[in-house]
Amino acid sequence: MALLHTLPVRDGFAMPAEFAPHVGTVLIWPVRPGSWGRDPSAAQRAFGAVIREIARSEDVHLLAAPADLPAAQAAVAGIPRVHLHPIESDDAWARDVAPTFVTDGHTLRGISWRFNAWGGEVDGLYANWEKDDAVAPALCAALGADCYDAGNFVLEGGSIHTDGEGTLLTTEACLLSAGRNPALRREEIEQKLADYLGIRKVLWLPRGIVDDETNEHVDNVCAFTAPGEVVLAWTDNTADPQYPLSLASRQYLESVTDAADRKLKIRLLPIPDHPILCTEADCAAYDFAPGEDVRHPGDRLAASYCNFYFTNDAVLVPQFGGENAASDARALEILAEACPNRRIVGLPAREILLGGGNIHCITQQIPATPYR
Repeated sequence: MALLHTLPVRDGFAMPAEFAPHVGTVLIWPVRPGSWGRDPSAAQRAFGAVIREIARSEDVHLLAAPADLPAAQAAVAGIPRVHLHPIESDDAWARDVAPTFVTDGHTLRGISWRFNAWGGEVDGLYANWEKDDAVAPALCAALGADCYDAGNFVLEGGSIHTDGEGTLLTTEACLLSAGRNPALRREEIEQKLADYLGIRKVLWLPRGIVDDETNEHVDNVCAFTAPGEVVLAWTDNTADPQYPLSLASRQYLESVTDAADRKLKIRLLPIPDHPILCTEADCAAYDFAPGEDVRHPGDRLAASYCNFYFTNDAVLVPQFGGENAASDARALEILAEACPNRRIVGLPAREILLGGGNIHCITQQIPATPYR
């Protein structure tokens, strides 16, 4: 059993950037009917494609409930470097429920934040989240990594992005929401991030992606591609409800500097040309539990190309296909310019989007330091 630290110690541990080397990536096998439908096979194939690409350059740690382990094992049979763990969860959002890993360059530690389904009783997306909240310490134990217990501090991994040099991106819409840590002032939240993650400066974007049910996680709207460089979800269509949100964030980013006092280089990464809507067939396939947030035909899904994931040798980018083929291709071109030393891999992602997130949301990196 891994040691459980109740408080962080200022001993040089910090969260590396996602584009720094990994020893592995965490994913969770998707089965929840309210996210992936009564028949989750299409989503599972999409997850399988992500796993296959990640395993080309690093280990994959795939979590599944014991009852689902045989099906998950069969699905990844033949893919090297996949390690299965019999760990239960309420859903498959590894970014938000798996540990956030920190390192001092030699040793790995995980952080177990409090998880409350993106808002708890205020505006959470499902009524029961106890299994999700227990994932982080369980995985740390399986990996033999010490784990910090963040107590009652609510945070999801998708609500933060770091540059590995002391700067953290987040959104006011999420971290200051009433369902997270309403008793804490902004400065107190910043101190928590500094204590646990080794952060020296927090950049607070005002908003995220329109209709993002996570209260607008930053990983769907803005991401570091290198120290001092970000991509920002954008639209030139002033009639699109995303326009004022992205404009506010662009103006903010242009007005600030990072922890190293650098002005940020901002690349605009346009959202899909055509909004992606939930169809009647999509909605008919879900099986929602009591107290779970539901979808309706015509609901706009929070599609963004910023929800990509760095592996050791690639960038895995959501692709939506159909009438968005041109914007899919444009996103790959922009990210190729931003990340010239990595393969840029587009992966079909609408089936993941139907669950409520995308490629970044279903992955969590493990920094490349010893963890056994």
